[in-house]
Amino acid sequence: DLSEQISTAGKEASGTGNMKLALNGAITIGTLDGANVEIREEVGDENIFIFGLTVDEVEALWARGYHPKQIYYADEELRAVVDWLGSDYFTPGEHGAFAPVHGSLVHGGDPFLLFADFRSYCECQARVSAAYRDPAKWARMAILNTARMGKFSSDRAIREYASEIWNLQPMPVP
Repeated sequence: DLSEQISTAGKEASGTGNMKLALNGAITIGTLDGANVEIREEVGDENIFIFGLTVDEVEALWARGYHPKQIYYADEELRAVVDWLGSDYFTPGEHGAFAPVHGSLVHGGDPFLLFADFRSYCECQARVSAAYRDPAKWARMAILNTARMGKFSSDRAIREYASEIWNLQPMPVP
C-alpha cells in the first residue's frame, strides 16, 4: 500500500524500485529526490507524500553548519525514539547492540540528516494515516498512481532504447 523512499535528498536517491511499486498501486512517501521527483511529476502532488529537506536545503544546512544535538535536545519525541533505539528493548540479552547507531546519530554528526527530516517525516506520516483511513481517497490515489505511471513501463523504455540508442526499427508482427 505504501512505498517508503526515505533517503536524504541528495544522498541516496531512490531508484526504479519505487516506480515498480507505484505501477502496482503503492503510494509513495519520500523525500524529493531521485525517482520520486519523476513520480511526482506524473502522479501529481495530491497522489504522493513528500517530506523533508530538498537537495538545496540539505546543501544550505551543511554550509551553515548542522548541529544535530540541538534538534535532539529540542524535540522530545525524537529524543525518546533515539534513546529507545539505544536501549536494550529491541535486543534483549544483547546489551548495546544498537549503541553504534545511537552514537552515530547523537554524537557522530547524524551524517544522513535524520534528525533534520524527523519532524517533517512524522507530520507526513500523519497525512498518510488520514488518507489511509479514507478508503475512497486511498483507492483513488492508488488507481491514479497506477494509471499515471505509464511513462515508466518497460514497453516504452524498450521502444525508446531501440529507437534512440540502438537505432533499430520495430519488426512487424505476423
